[in-house]
Amino acid sequence: MAQYSGDKYLPLSLSRGTGLSLHTQIAEQIRALIVSGRLRAGDHLPSSRTLAHQLEVSRGTVVFAYEQLTGEGYLSSNRGGTRVSRTLLAHWPQDPAQPSGAGQEYLIPGPASVQVQQPETSPPQGNFFDLRPGQPDTSLLASASWRAAWRTAVAAPLSSHPPAGSLALRSELAEHLRLIRATYRDPEELLITAGAREGFRLLLTALRARQRKRPLRVAVENPGYPNLRKIPQTFGHQIIPIPVDSCGLIPDCLPVGKDRPDLVLLAPNHQYPLGTSMPVSRRLDLLAWSAEQQVLLVEDDYDSELRYRGDPLPTLAALDRSPLLSSQLVSGRQSQQGRVLTLGSFSKLLAPGLKLGYLLAPPQLAQELLDLRDTLGNPVPCLVQDALAHFLARGGLRSHTARMSRVYRRRRELVREALGQIPGVKLVLMEGGLHAMLILPGQGGLTETCALERAREVGVVLAPLSDYWSQESELSPGSPLGLEHSQGLVLGFGALKDQDLALALERLRFILMRPSA
Repeated sequence: MAQYSGDKYLPLSLSRGTGLSLHTQIAEQIRALIVSGRLRAGDHLPSSRTLAHQLEVSRGTVVFAYEQLTGEGYLSSNRGGTRVSRTLLAHWPQDPAQPSGAGQEYLIPGPASVQVQQPETSPPQGNFFDLRPGQPDTSLLASASWRAAWRTAVAAPLSSHPPAGSLALRSELAEHLRLIRATYRDPEELLITAGAREGFRLLLTALRARQRKRPLRVAVENPGYPNLRKIPQTFGHQIIPIPVDSCGLIPDCLPVGKDRPDLVLLAPNHQYPLGTSMPVSRRLDLLAWSAEQQVLLVEDDYDSELRYRGDPLPTLAALDRSPLLSSQLVSGRQSQQGRVLTLGSFSKLLAPGLKLGYLLAPPQLAQELLDLRDTLGNPVPCLVQDALAHFLARGGLRSHTARMSRVYRRRRELVREALGQIPGVKLVLMEGGLHAMLILPGQGGLTETCALERAREVGVVLAPLSDYWSQESELSPGSPLGLEHSQGLVLGFGALKDQDLALALERLRFILMRPSA
């Protein structure tokens, strides 16, 4: 596509009637211009002040959009201004008329609101505190819209849904993915599941039926989420641990050729437990590797809506069908689009007991999964599907997500204040999610085992960091934390009310400050 010259406007237009905030619209449209190749690596963007004046919005709105795209890896900022990141140079050819790095100034014509509410406090309770990760605060779910959704579902005549799940729910989920995650899919491409693990089991069953000669080879992040990693092991499949760094899973460490895996399980938006987000340049590298090697990427999209700075990141599936992956734009390599399967769940965002999620499948797998679901049946009760469809239709999920982000942000600050300045202990806070990490000195200092025992003695339960490595002796090179070992603690701050959390953190601080001897 021909590149715009500096004296032309790019086709951005903002509207208050789309359901998207203005900063989200700006970010989404600039992202689309980059993905389509109309904005290229090294191109300059207007200053936030200039763009705000042109769009007749506040400067903060533009800054928010720029920060969102910078966090995703699309833009970079320095004293020279904001430009399209040069890390994207490898993913499409340069225009011969424009030297690499020359850049152009773009003027973007075009019109958002940010809602802020005060969070709540709660009374203390009990003397035993469970700080293990993965537990949300379900007490705040019982809002008026939540109760109304269930009343409506109960009042309606119950009818069975097709094997893929309620069409009304799939339509609402498709709209949710479009508005919140920049992922444009037809409802027919969605399949309702009883959570991420159930969806993963369904996928493994379908792939095993296709591959009868041997067990599947499943590449997993190391460290990574143990619950999903254990599922293929339970089915007798082979696990291939792949190290991660500050940008997530390292594509260069993935086997190729006859040793390549059958699928790669990863969390690109919120790596667990390190909390890193994969930038767009690495996503493109990973998608190109997937196309060349004909390997399926399984995206674990857990709690990606819960972020404390910027909008939720787009799914990896959103980039999967991008023009950047066409054979003309990926350095001459052939690309087969539709290599990403996304596992979504509402266990962290709403409640684990809801047992509801979704699977977004690429075209070549969708029918196999649907046939298998038709045979096995859908385990999610129709009433649950109907209630969530009504909840989504009334905007309840978006309101609840905004509310919980404020609540969890406040609790995250309690963790920072209590544990941020302990000698010899490094606190690692994430940009999203419900957990934090404490890196311990290990040998010669406080060990993981000792810290867990001390915590139990004062009534605090946590998770050991060492459990997240596929092999305890194998460490991830280039770790963003500078880890020399896997000794540490993983703590969740989602479930406890503020006063209880403060007391639990006070006890934890006390045992961490004690001499190791």
